[in-house]
Amino acid sequence: IDMYVEGLFDLNELLMTYEIQPADKKEQHFANMMEKTEKRYFPVFEKVLKDHGKDFLVGNQLSRADIQLLEVILMIEEWKPDMFAKFPLLQSFRARMSNIPTIKKFLQPGSQRKPPSDEDAVDKVMKIFY
Repeated sequence: IDMYVEGLFDLNELLMTYEIQPADKKEQHFANMMEKTEKRYFPVFEKVLKDHGKDFLVGNQLSRADIQLLEVILMIEEWKPDMFAKFPLLQSFRARMSNIPTIKKFLQPGSQRKPPSDEDAVDKVMKIFY
């Protein structure tokens, strides 16, 4: 489980730092993170799901790794939904996870799930941390 979570943290960090890139670096950062997602990270998780043959990444019950993977999938889906055409098992995984009652409720409009950051939020973060 730890190996999957660490890999997902690495990808998540790459995705989260996109918002704080200087304007002249954003396009290159975006291209880099999409390439790594499509060619390095998602193929690994597609294979894990195929080889494991279960509904979850590890064992046969929901784990932290599943939640992390769903979070990353949702982030990528906001930026590049067509990427999932190459990853049918990740598509199925997303659908299964999104139908778990508590997750389904969390994903509904008006829930606690935060929308993508707008420029004001990014400016505030930059002033606080940088």
